[in-house]
Amino acid sequence: MRETILSAEAGQQYATAYDTHYTTKDIHKAFALYEDIIAAHPDTKEAGYSISQVQTIVNAVVPKKEIMDSLMNLARIHFAQKALLDAEPASA
Repeated sequence: MRETILSAEAGQQYATAYDTHYTTKDIHKAFALYEDIIAAHPDTKEAGYSISQVQTIVNAVVPKKEIMDSLMNLARIHFAQKALLDAEPASA
């Protein structure tokens, strides 16, 4: 029952975010609403839809080079962390 209520809540929030994004055309507010859905309802289909909408907004407002530079830096950070973990001696 609780899952059904949370799902209905996520659906209502997504409808509001989507309307804000595509009808009202307030991209900044829609972005924040999508973020809220992802945080509050991470395991719902609405969170998945919201992630797609966030990616759409990012691609619309952030220059492609800046996106690529950020992705490259993120990958480098993960590679560096993995290298540190791989270099740690095994616990006895």
